[in-house]
Amino acid sequence: MELNDFIKEFALQFDETDESEIKAETVFRDLEEWSSLIGMGVMTFIRKKCGVQLSLNDFKSATTVAELFDLVKSKL
Repeated sequence: MELNDFIKEFALQFDETDESEIKAETVFRDLEEWSSLIGMGVMTFIRKKCGVQLSLNDFKSATTVAELFDLVKSKL
C-alpha cells in the first residue's frame, strides 16, 4: 500500500472530517473528531487492510499519519 492509499483508508474512519483535511503531515490526534473509537477503527483497518497488528504502545508512538504509515511499513 502506498502512502496516498493509506491516507484515503485512514480518512474513511472519520464521518465528519473532510478527507482533504487529512494529509501525511496531519497530527491525527489533533483532529476535532478524533476519539478512542476512531483509534480502534484505525487499528482495525491497519490489521485488515495492511495485515499488521500494532501494539497500543506502537500506535501511541506515531504522531502524524505519515509516521503511522512508516510504522506499519516497518512491521511488514
